[in-house]
Amino acid sequence: MDAPFFVYILASKRNGTLYIGVTNSLARRIAEHKAKLVPGFARQYGIDRLVYIEAFDSILEARAREHSLKR
Repeated sequence: MDAPFFVYILASKRNGTLYIGVTNSLARRIAEHKAKLVPGFARQYGIDRLVYIEAFDSILEARAREHSLKR
């Protein structure tokens, strides 16, 4: 499966705060979280541990899954 889009879940620590996002470059995005390059929720709460990923063929599928996880 050629999967260019990913839904990922990050955590601040075990049983900590979660962050759910979508990206087309998982390695780049995780590196951004770890380096705290982008201001916002994840940086504010120190969320940078990858705990789960799912791959999708289209951005629409990935966004739909992200939305379902956030509900």
